[in-house]
Amino acid sequence: MLISRTPFRISLFGGGTDYPSWYLNNGGSVLATTINKYCYISCRYLPPFFEHRFRAVYSNIEMVQGFEEIQHPSIRETIRFMGLNRGLEIHHDGDLPARSGMGSSSSFTVGLLHALYALQGKMPDKQRLALESIYIEQDMIKETVGSQDQVSAAYGGLNHIVFKPNGEIEVRALILPPERRRELNSHLLLFYTGIKRTASNIAKSYVEDIESKEKQLNLIGKQVDEGIAILTGTRCICNVGELLNEAWKIKQSLSTKVTNNVVDDIYERARKAGAIGGKVTGAGGGGFLLLFAPPSAHERIRQALQDLIYVPFKFESSGSQIIFFDPNQEDYLALEERQNRAILKPFLEITCIAKKGE
Repeated sequence: MLISRTPFRISLFGGGTDYPSWYLNNGGSVLATTINKYCYISCRYLPPFFEHRFRAVYSNIEMVQGFEEIQHPSIRETIRFMGLNRGLEIHHDGDLPARSGMGSSSSFTVGLLHALYALQGKMPDKQRLALESIYIEQDMIKETVGSQDQVSAAYGGLNHIVFKPNGEIEVRALILPPERRRELNSHLLLFYTGIKRTASNIAKSYVEDIESKEKQLNLIGKQVDEGIAILTGTRCICNVGELLNEAWKIKQSLSTKVTNNVVDDIYERARKAGAIGGKVTGAGGGGFLLLFAPPSAHERIRQALQDLIYVPFKFESSGSQIIFFDPNQEDYLALEERQNRAILKPFLEITCIAKKGE
């Protein structure tokens, strides 16, 4: 039995330039950070006492014989990718809800991949976790997702992620003085709108015709450099909030599905209460709303948005980790192997007799 813990992320600037259909032609750039809200995956080889060989517990419970029967796409395809043929039990728990714009689906894939490697006694590096998770989601599941979420979940921390036209992905940790880092964290607020949506559906509305969004995406990419310059320089950190507000306006022009009347109303209430800027996290459409405001305005904003769930958070820098490992399944594995031999032995004996008869 083991447990992996994988963080969720907040993308500050550059979201949209991390889709392969864009960066393989134009390059891309994202500034993002992980936070201390996590996806937990517990995993073990299933003891040989059950009628089913695979049990997956998330918002549903699945008990099947073959992994191909599993309905959860990430579980099914990650097991397929790993080539595992032994019974498994997988449980998922998350600090934040799915379909909320926090990179939850990619944190799940990264965490599950990490857990399945560890179950086999292997410890992949962060780059491998990120790249293989991207492959599983984009090529095997065929989801319309970018490549930043998997990288953030695997690496952790505040990073400038560069996507090169040749397909390479470079992760540059953004080194800030501790007081600047705390200052940035103290100006951010996170609220759950209660609106669930599927990111790939929102993304499809602009990714399928992404080259027509060249002007907006070039501006979005340039804002990453501007954001880094603000954070690493001496300018007032309030400039980050103003840049977020500009980025949100540009993002809304990508598709009519990025925002809606409910989100617009929430954002305006927050601005009137003192927020300088903000954005809906992820592809848009709902989920979580990230706001930037001076700490003196936080109480007013929380009052103005008291119908929403406020989620305090801190930055984290660990990325996906194995936080618990108990290898005491050897007896079960030995029992399973003995049972398999017991099943095969009569068949082998009959085969040998048949061959002698020839």
